[in-house]
Amino acid sequence: MGVIALKGMRFFAHHGVYEEEKILGGEYEIDIRIEVGTGKAEQSDDVNDTLNYETVYTICEIEMRKSSDLIEHVAARIIYRLKVTYKNMKTIWIKVSKLNPPLGGRVESVSLESSANFKSKCGKTGGGIICYKDETCWCEEIKILHPRTAQMLDEEFGGCLSPAALKMYLG
Repeated sequence: MGVIALKGMRFFAHHGVYEEEKILGGEYEIDIRIEVGTGKAEQSDDVNDTLNYETVYTICEIEMRKSSDLIEHVAARIIYRLKVTYKNMKTIWIKVSKLNPPLGGRVESVSLESSANFKSKCGKTGGGIICYKDETCWCEEIKILHPRTAQMLDEEFGGCLSPAALKMYLG
Protein backbone atom coordinates (compact mmCIF):
# COMPACT_ATOMS: atom_id res chain seq x y z
CA MET A 1 0.00 0.00 0.00
CA GLY A 2 1.20 3.50 -0.74
CA VAL A 3 0.14 7.11 -0.99
CA ILE A 4 0.41 8.82 -4.34
CA ALA A 5 0.62 12.58 -3.94
CA LEU A 6 0.69 15.54 -6.28
CA LYS A 7 1.57 18.79 -4.54
CA GLY A 8 1.45 22.35 -5.76
CA MET A 9 -0.45 21.86 -9.01
CA ARG A 10 -1.11 25.41 -10.28
CA PHE A 11 -3.98 26.46 -12.50
CA PHE A 12 -5.47 29.69 -13.78
CA ALA A 13 -9.25 29.37 -13.53
CA HIS A 14 -12.50 31.33 -13.40
CA HIS A 15 -14.15 30.35 -10.12
CA GLY A 16 -15.87 32.61 -7.65
CA VAL A 17 -19.10 34.03 -6.36
CA TYR A 18 -18.44 37.47 -7.85
CA GLU A 19 -18.87 38.11 -11.56
CA GLU A 20 -15.46 39.81 -11.70
CA GLU A 21 -13.79 36.59 -10.49
CA LYS A 22 -15.43 34.63 -13.26
CA ILE A 23 -14.41 37.18 -15.89
CA LEU A 24 -10.86 37.97 -14.74
CA GLY A 25 -9.99 34.58 -13.26
CA GLY A 26 -7.35 33.84 -10.70
CA GLU A 27 -4.57 31.50 -9.57
CA TYR A 28 -5.39 28.23 -7.81
CA GLU A 29 -3.31 25.50 -6.26
CA ILE A 30 -4.29 21.88 -5.70
CA ASP A 31 -2.65 19.29 -3.45
CA ILE A 32 -3.93 15.73 -3.56
CA ARG A 33 -3.08 12.47 -1.77
CA ILE A 34 -4.53 9.11 -2.76
CA GLU A 35 -4.01 5.91 -0.79
CA VAL A 36 -3.91 2.93 -3.11
CA GLY A 37 -2.64 -0.62 -3.21
CA THR A 38 0.77 -0.56 -4.89
CA GLY A 39 1.79 -4.21 -4.54
CA LYS A 40 1.00 -5.18 -8.12
CA ALA A 41 2.88 -2.18 -9.56
CA GLU A 42 5.83 -2.85 -7.25
CA GLN A 43 6.17 -6.29 -8.83
CA SER A 44 5.26 -5.50 -12.45
CA ASP A 45 6.91 -2.07 -12.86
CA ASP A 46 3.91 -1.22 -15.08
CA VAL A 47 2.13 2.14 -14.83
CA ASN A 48 -1.17 0.43 -15.69
CA ASP A 49 -1.04 -1.33 -12.31
CA THR A 50 -1.19 1.91 -10.32
CA LEU A 51 -2.60 5.43 -10.47
CA ASN A 52 -0.97 7.37 -13.27
CA TYR A 53 0.21 10.80 -12.03
CA GLU A 54 -0.38 12.30 -15.46
CA THR A 55 -4.00 11.12 -15.48
CA VAL A 56 -4.60 12.52 -11.99
CA TYR A 57 -3.12 15.87 -13.08
CA THR A 58 -5.19 15.89 -16.28
CA ILE A 59 -8.40 15.22 -14.34
CA CYS A 60 -7.62 18.17 -12.06
CA GLU A 61 -6.83 20.37 -15.06
CA ILE A 62 -10.07 19.48 -16.86
CA GLU A 63 -12.21 20.10 -13.79
CA MET A 64 -10.47 23.42 -13.10
CA ARG A 65 -11.49 24.62 -16.58
CA LYS A 66 -15.19 24.35 -15.62
CA SER A 67 -16.28 27.55 -13.91
CA SER A 68 -17.86 27.16 -10.47
CA ASP A 69 -18.99 29.53 -7.75
CA LEU A 70 -17.37 27.47 -4.99
CA ILE A 71 -14.09 25.61 -4.62
CA GLU A 72 -16.08 23.04 -2.66
CA HIS A 73 -17.84 22.15 -5.91
CA VAL A 74 -14.53 21.92 -7.78
CA ALA A 75 -13.06 19.55 -5.16
CA ALA A 76 -16.16 17.33 -5.23
CA ARG A 77 -16.01 17.09 -9.04
CA ILE A 78 -12.34 16.08 -8.94
CA ILE A 79 -13.01 13.36 -6.35
CA TYR A 80 -15.97 12.07 -8.37
CA ARG A 81 -13.98 11.98 -11.62
CA LEU A 82 -11.14 10.10 -9.91
CA LYS A 83 -13.63 7.55 -8.51
CA VAL A 84 -14.98 6.96 -12.01
CA THR A 85 -11.45 6.52 -13.36
CA TYR A 86 -9.89 4.42 -10.59
CA LYS A 87 -11.68 1.61 -8.76
CA ASN A 88 -8.84 0.95 -6.31
CA MET A 89 -8.56 4.16 -4.26
CA LYS A 90 -8.69 3.46 -0.52
CA THR A 91 -8.72 7.09 0.64
CA ILE A 92 -8.41 10.47 -1.01
CA TRP A 93 -7.56 13.90 0.39
CA ILE A 94 -7.67 17.10 -1.65
CA LYS A 95 -6.88 20.72 -0.89
CA VAL A 96 -8.02 23.42 -3.32
CA SER A 97 -6.57 26.87 -2.61
CA LYS A 98 -7.53 30.17 -4.18
CA LEU A 99 -4.45 32.37 -4.19
CA ASN A 100 -4.75 36.11 -3.46
CA PRO A 101 -8.55 36.07 -3.03
CA PRO A 102 -10.42 39.37 -3.45
CA LEU A 103 -11.26 39.95 0.21
CA GLY A 104 -10.41 43.65 0.45
CA GLY A 105 -7.11 43.01 2.24
CA ARG A 106 -3.91 41.04 1.91
CA VAL A 107 -4.66 37.32 2.16
CA GLU A 108 -2.27 34.76 0.72
CA SER A 109 -4.96 32.16 0.07
CA VAL A 110 -8.24 30.61 1.09
CA SER A 111 -8.63 26.87 0.83
CA LEU A 112 -10.91 23.92 1.20
CA GLU A 113 -9.75 20.49 2.32
CA SER A 114 -11.93 17.48 1.61
CA SER A 115 -11.40 13.77 2.08
CA ALA A 116 -13.12 10.43 1.66
CA ASN A 117 -12.45 6.96 3.02
CA PHE A 118 -13.51 4.07 0.80
CA LYS A 119 -12.25 1.21 2.98
CA SER A 120 -15.06 -1.13 3.96
CA LYS A 121 -15.68 -4.76 4.90
CA CYS A 122 -17.48 -7.41 2.92
CA GLY A 123 -20.82 -8.10 4.61
CA LYS A 124 -20.43 -11.86 4.07
CA THR A 125 -16.72 -12.61 4.61
CA GLY A 126 -15.66 -9.64 6.74
CA GLY A 127 -12.65 -9.16 4.47
CA GLY A 128 -11.47 -5.71 3.45
CA ILE A 129 -12.90 -4.21 0.27
CA ILE A 130 -13.05 -0.85 -1.42
CA CYS A 131 -16.58 0.55 -1.73
CA TYR A 132 -17.40 3.98 -3.19
CA LYS A 133 -21.03 3.68 -1.98
CA ASP A 134 -22.45 5.33 -5.08
CA GLU A 135 -22.88 4.74 -8.80
CA THR A 136 -19.10 4.90 -9.32
CA CYS A 137 -18.49 1.72 -7.28
CA TRP A 138 -17.17 -1.35 -9.12
CA CYS A 139 -20.20 -3.40 -8.04
CA GLU A 140 -22.58 -1.11 -9.96
CA GLU A 141 -21.08 -2.53 -13.15
CA ILE A 142 -22.45 -5.95 -12.23
CA LYS A 143 -26.09 -5.65 -13.21
CA ILE A 144 -26.65 -9.35 -13.89
CA LEU A 145 -28.15 -10.15 -10.50
CA HIS A 146 -31.91 -10.45 -10.41
CA PRO A 147 -33.30 -7.42 -8.52
CA ARG A 148 -34.87 -9.65 -5.85
CA THR A 149 -31.54 -11.46 -5.31
CA ALA A 150 -29.76 -8.11 -4.94
CA GLN A 151 -32.41 -6.97 -2.43
CA MET A 152 -32.10 -10.21 -0.45
CA LEU A 153 -28.29 -9.92 -0.32
CA ASP A 154 -28.53 -6.33 0.86
CA GLU A 155 -31.03 -7.30 3.58
CA GLU A 156 -28.95 -10.29 4.71
CA PHE A 157 -25.47 -8.79 4.60
CA GLY A 158 -26.22 -5.06 4.91
CA GLY A 159 -23.88 -3.61 2.38
CA CYS A 160 -21.29 -4.34 -0.23
CA LEU A 161 -19.94 -7.78 -0.94
CA SER A 162 -16.48 -8.63 -2.19
CA PRO A 163 -16.17 -9.84 -5.79
CA ALA A 164 -15.52 -13.39 -4.50
CA ALA A 165 -18.62 -13.37 -2.28
CA LEU A 166 -20.77 -11.90 -5.03
CA LYS A 167 -19.68 -14.56 -7.54
CA MET A 168 -21.33 -17.20 -5.34
CA TYR A 169 -24.71 -15.70 -6.22
CA LEU A 170 -24.19 -15.21 -9.95
CA GLY A 171 -25.53 -18.64 -10.86
